[in-house]
Amino acid sequence: MYVCICYAVTEDDVRGCLAQGACTAREVRAACGMKPGCGACTKRLYGLIRQYGTEADDERRTVRPTAA
Repeated sequence: MYVCICYAVTEDDVRGCLAQGACTAREVRAACGMKPGCGACTKRLYGLIRQYGTEADDERRTVRPTAA
């Protein structure tokens, strides 16, 4: 699904930027090449960032260090 129709940025594009280390909306916009436009993407972008952070936190909680 498109997050930003002005610059044809998809949810997968945003998730890829987050996986590569982008942490903020500003960093994701820069990495995806999104410039100021109509602003319709803002709410969805923040939602994806929040969702990604929650999933990463859940993943960290389930990974247990192994004894060496």
